Amino acid sequence: MRMSSGFWMSLPQPPPCATSMTCESGCRGFQDICRPYLPLGSNYLVMPFMQTDLQKIMGMEFSEDKIQYLVYQMLKGLKYIHSAGVIHRDLKPGNLAVNEDCELKILDFGLARHADAEMTGYVVTRWYRAPEVILSWMRYNQTVDIWSVGCIMAEMLTGKTLFKGKDYLDQLTQILKVTGVPGAEFVQKLNDKAVSGSWAQADQGQAKSYIQSLPQSPKKDFSQLFPRASPQAVDLLEKMLELDVDKRLTASQALTHPFFEPFRDPEEETEAQQPLDDSLEHEKLTVDEWKQHIYKEVVNFSPIARKDSRRRSGMKLQ
Repeated sequence: MRMSSGFWMSLPQPPPCATSMTCESGCRGFQDICRPYLPLGSNYLVMPFMQTDLQKIMGMEFSEDKIQYLVYQMLKGLKYIHSAGVIHRDLKPGNLAVNEDCELKILDFGLARHADAEMTGYVVTRWYRAPEVILSWMRYNQTVDIWSVGCIMAEMLTGKTLFKGKDYLDQLTQILKVTGVPGAEFVQKLNDKAVSGSWAQADQGQAKSYIQSLPQSPKKDFSQLFPRASPQAVDLLEKMLELDVDKRLTASQALTHPFFEPFRDPEEETEAQQPLDDSLEHEKLTVDEWKQHIYKEVVNFSPIARKDSRRRSGMKLQ
């Protein structure tokens, strides 16, 4: 990357986020950073070559073992990211790079934020957006990413987008047709988790009124929604696409699900050694100061040695 006065304007996150998210667990990280002979010139970031992304191959028919392996890698990456106190917030097929060996990497941390940060509902491509985001729960947690994984897995099983809403209320309608319309207990949770701010309260009020206006309807039978899915796949989907955020699986919990037994290797399910320090995002530095900081990151960077999964046996994408 060549430094210029406009370079940092285009970066969604400063370098610490990128280097901190370098891991073996499925989030896209640097293989190496080549230090220039002269400081503060051009640096080259070396990343794994990924031939495509999941969006481009959604038309293919995924066998169950491919779905197991790909979703397992998504959850490994999320476990690492979440352990660093970060929520991705924009998981979708186009942000999941895949290579010919069915290795998957999570891309695009431009919307990623600390789990304890003030957040808005304007995150995540609508079709993969968790209901608590639609309902403007400002302080949602990492399981918004798990909902997105559930939507992606469902799409891999059927070849069709599960919830294809035209706007945010239609998106909520599509979700409730599958999860069932919740009762008074769920609406009370909306009240308990409500946030201040006139725009947020207006959105919440409209969504709550809409839910209360709907007739009670039961949850759909997931085994009928996904007829070619195994019972274990159906069970996992139900637990990831849980309307109640307090009951939805975390990444760590999802990884222990029997669906992943053929590929699971707990030693690969790594966690961050420490929470992500994003304090630099709030600093107002000059271009030269940014250059100095990048150079320091390059000098201190230690690439992670690649370790192939013990449970993978030459799986190919095609």
